[in-house]
Amino acid sequence: MIGIFDSGVGGLTVAREIIKKLPNNKIIYFGDTARYPYGTKSPSLITKYSIQNTKFLLSKGAKIIVVACNSASAVASEKLKKYFPKTPIFEVISPAVAKAIKTTKNNKIGIIGTRATISTDIYNKKINKNKNAYKIFNQACPLFVPLAEEGWTSTQATQLIAQTYLDPLKKKNIDTLILGCTHYPLLRPLIKKITGAKIRLVDPAENTALELKKYLSKNNNIANKLIKSNKHAFYFSDISPHLDKLIANWLGRSIKPKLHIIK
Repeated sequence: MIGIFDSGVGGLTVAREIIKKLPNNKIIYFGDTARYPYGTKSPSLITKYSIQNTKFLLSKGAKIIVVACNSASAVASEKLKKYFPKTPIFEVISPAVAKAIKTTKNNKIGIIGTRATISTDIYNKKINKNKNAYKIFNQACPLFVPLAEEGWTSTQATQLIAQTYLDPLKKKNIDTLILGCTHYPLLRPLIKKITGAKIRLVDPAENTALELKKYLSKNNNIANKLIKSNKHAFYFSDISPHLDKLIANWLGRSIKPKLHIIK
């Protein structure tokens, strides 16, 4: 199985893309809704949670781990690779970086994300890993997460908030914008409306799924260990009364969530 974890429901956008790109491979998803959000947590706590989440997915038979949370990807992915050296670990930042570099024409790239993701400076480091050829402009957008979860993706209030976040980036003349949080694809139509046609949007969920598909096509030894099934499993550390609705909105289908409490 392909194991995917996130701090909550946002990672379902990644799960949705993986199911779309690899429809015959079973996935197991864990959303840590009881300890959500990760974006406000310390790096040490995010790392601790990420290790626990990975152990759970491996115990259920996962052969590959996808860190669908941008905050966990930024803080914990390298430590996970060292902690679980025999398990392929994918995160959502590197594929987005690669796509942004290919997309930009004027070498001016904008990043929006949670405070935790932005504070790590991870996108800047990865984009300019080999040479400082790109100008990076970061913008933390903490209100985007609760707005996406409330379903307020096109209200006037959300548009005003989005303009407040995005107008400074537009003034920097960026031509590429990375949606550095799994919640943000739900706001994509509004973000695109504000940024305009000249700014290309990069969705980490889509690019992570493509990267995983490419990897499996070149590594039959791993691909052959995956369960061929479209009956997926979705676990959450807390099941709230409105979780079913959130899952349907984010995943694009109705599923019955299972409870798993991490101790």
